[in-house]
Amino acid sequence: MKHTYLLFLLLTFSFFSLAEEKKELPPLNPAYQGEHGMVLMNRGSKIYATNFPSYKLPGDIQVVYKIDNPDVAFLNLVRDSELITIKPKPFNLQRLERGEEITVVADVYEGHYKKDGFKVYTERSIVFSDKLYSRKMKDLKPSGQWQEYDSIELNKTERIYIHQITQTPSFNHLIFVDLTSACMQRFKTSKRVPKVSELIYKFVNCGTLKQLYFDTDAYQ
Repeated sequence: MKHTYLLFLLLTFSFFSLAEEKKELPPLNPAYQGEHGMVLMNRGSKIYATNFPSYKLPGDIQVVYKIDNPDVAFLNLVRDSELITIKPKPFNLQRLERGEEITVVADVYEGHYKKDGFKVYTERSIVFSDKLYSRKMKDLKPSGQWQEYDSIELNKTERIYIHQITQTPSFNHLIFVDLTSACMQRFKTSKRVPKVSELIYKFVNCGTLKQLYFDTDAYQ
């Protein structure tokens, strides 16, 4: 009798677990369908992607994702190049905001694909596997000399610090830190949009650094 009761509880739990997994997500907003170019970055054997967030639809969501590492050659390309960007076929950015694992087909460029980038791969499958960060570009703080960063925890000591983009003028900045001491996530800079060297200096005592991405053009 005891075994029958335990089996009943197990089956009931399994049923509700499956029902929860199959619970439908809300419909996607078609206004977020778009090209959604990305920057690829690495730390060790891991590859990360972040989009070019904008103040308007369809790009007013900032995301950082871990992507599956397809092969050594692809990793070497990301690791050894100053800038790798991808131009995906259109997809809905809300899928990344809510943490879906998705595969997009994209052209891969050394350099910025909208500027003087050189195409390295055509229609490459890119698997976005794990969401690390998302932020809506809504109700942003006014621009100022006080800068605030969010922290993405990769493991016990490794972090990606990501600047909270403000109203114009502002900037997009991501930096990797392997911590040896605590890091300030709010500090004052000499200008509202400082040089990247000044920002790196603010993190220099935190541990081992790797500059990942910095852009001001889209936020002026």
